[in-house]
Amino acid sequence: MFSKSRMENKGYHRLRKGFTLIELLVVLSIVSVLAAILFPAFSKAREKSHQIVCMSNLRQIGLAFSLYLQDYDETFPCAQDPVSVSPYYWLWMGRGWRKLLTPYIVNLNILYCPSDSTAPVKWESTSYGYSMCFYHSPEQINQMKDKSYTYDPGKIFPSIPQKLHSVRFPAQKAMVAEWLDNHTGGKFGWWSWEGSRNYLFVDGHVKFLNARRILPANDGWPDINLTINGLEGRDIE
Repeated sequence: MFSKSRMENKGYHRLRKGFTLIELLVVLSIVSVLAAILFPAFSKAREKSHQIVCMSNLRQIGLAFSLYLQDYDETFPCAQDPVSVSPYYWLWMGRGWRKLLTPYIVNLNILYCPSDSTAPVKWESTSYGYSMCFYHSPEQINQMKDKSYTYDPGKIFPSIPQKLHSVRFPAQKAMVAEWLDNHTGGKFGWWSWEGSRNYLFVDGHVKFLNARRILPANDGWPDINLTINGLEGRDIE
């Protein structure tokens, strides 16, 4: 038979299987510290995956442009600008050019960057802009010295179809890019030297670049709409 003292000790050890309040608080503190350390790493990894998806989107958009060029005698998409007056929006804006390219896109979800929280509510889930250089002549583009030439109905120049053979630097002239810096905060567009975004170049390659890597355009901004010398010019060195 067990002595009373041994039975009491046995009962005590059974009770010790649980945590004391102090031990529980220590565990919770450790978990909180680990979460604070790991959460930014998880967020960064998630954003990197979104960036990769966005790059894939642009490569597929580049393929759609290639198919369009084959069908239209190597002429870039062009239409009367603005393409809508109620509400006003222009061909370079995502919802402006998407209709021209839709027949060449199997999955329209590629028009939307998963990190873009603005596009679904403002631009019909189209995260990307199409450079005006591809439907205005270099002479026209060089006359546009202010960003207002891209959205002011009183300043818009008539659209002029442009040909693929006129592109002098296909690896350096951006054709399509994210309008917002979706992967670095989503606050800045092409009229800012802040933020980074994905760019699709005429030769089909895609690069993730800081705005400061883009050469100043005719309006003084890293604005691929108004590249100096239009599609004959370049946006990066």
